[in-house]
Amino acid sequence: MSPLHLSRRRLFGTAGAGVALAGAGAVAGYGLSGTAGATADGVVPFRGTHQGGIVTPAQDRLHFVALDLTSTDRAAVRDLLARWTAAAERMTAGRETAEGGALPANRYVAPADTGEALGLPPSSLTLTFGVGPGFFDKLGLADRRPAGLAPLPRFQGDRLDPARSGGDLCIQACADDPQVAVHAVRNLVRDGFGVTEVRWSQLGFGRTSSTSTGQATPRNLFGFKDGTNNLKAEEPDLLERHVWVGDEGPEWLRGGSYLVARRIRMHIETWDRSNLDEQQQIIGRDKGEGAPLSGTAEFDVADLAATGPSGPLIPDDSHIRLASEQENGGVRILRRGYNFVDGSDGRGHLDAGLFFVAFVRDPQRQYVPMQRRLARSDALSEYLEHNGSALFAVPPGLADGDDHWGRALLA
Repeated sequence: MSPLHLSRRRLFGTAGAGVALAGAGAVAGYGLSGTAGATADGVVPFRGTHQGGIVTPAQDRLHFVALDLTSTDRAAVRDLLARWTAAAERMTAGRETAEGGALPANRYVAPADTGEALGLPPSSLTLTFGVGPGFFDKLGLADRRPAGLAPLPRFQGDRLDPARSGGDLCIQACADDPQVAVHAVRNLVRDGFGVTEVRWSQLGFGRTSSTSTGQATPRNLFGFKDGTNNLKAEEPDLLERHVWVGDEGPEWLRGGSYLVARRIRMHIETWDRSNLDEQQQIIGRDKGEGAPLSGTAEFDVADLAATGPSGPLIPDDSHIRLASEQENGGVRILRRGYNFVDGSDGRGHLDAGLFFVAFVRDPQRQYVPMQRRLARSDALSEYLEHNGSALFAVPPGLADGDDHWGRALLA
């Protein structure tokens, strides 16, 4: 990177910390029960080996919510999770939370379902459930908290807002219709009154990764193709290695994963004033085709050793180099993030960016070292600001019958 590039970025004075935004060698994989996505009628199976919404082909819309427990009564929490499971299974099938829930026979009682999804198809809705560190402390289950669920450290450049971070539980709703996703979260939150309360939530649009060979590579709000190196649903062996918790985890978590959530504001107005060459040098890819600067086609393998008259073709501080598998000891992560635009900041700039979601087998050995490296050296960091952060353990999928969210954990 030339002195001119550095001085121009410093001139605009943005700050932040790096994250995998553009082809960071991420992982996706098989859907539930070995399938990849929804049936012909738009239904993603709710039960299976793994929860939906992890390796399911990424849908277009997201509603993510983190909640805090307001009760320390294990029985009350267990009962709520059983009710949530029943409602979630119905909603992913395109049904109301209860039979006749939106239009009860007695018009003088409050409807059990809020009704805004009546007449809408299932839209590939998935609902993914996780638990945070506080869940174990509040319910006296410290001995059951897995080692990987240690709180994430504060990375260089973080500007974390406590009101956008943490949580005792999370629910991730993904769908191809935003109203279907919002309806699902709204009704689960409503049923949790007295046991849980919302800590924070995030809406997202425009997936920022491809998790199936049938999906084209999307673009992020910086205009670059994002997630080129994601592994696809047809490559399960790497999921076993990098995503699913094995025998090293407690029994209730084996076959599950960990969910890392980071709200990353992108200073897009500053980015838009950078010339095309600078943008491409920062990312390490061509903006049009998405090819690494050492290649000609999007899916060419980045040659990190390739040099030209001015030095490495892929700069030492470029995003794809620092986030690559080669530079991180073979680390891979499954990325499943979304764009967001949450109005303006009151100073004429959009509050917009990436809601980063990643699933990993061990966050302390996979995500934390990668993010430390990015936060310290990534040229892209000057255009980013991490203002929200959370980590959750995501149990495996549910067996047929009366199995419900959290049952094994609370047994």
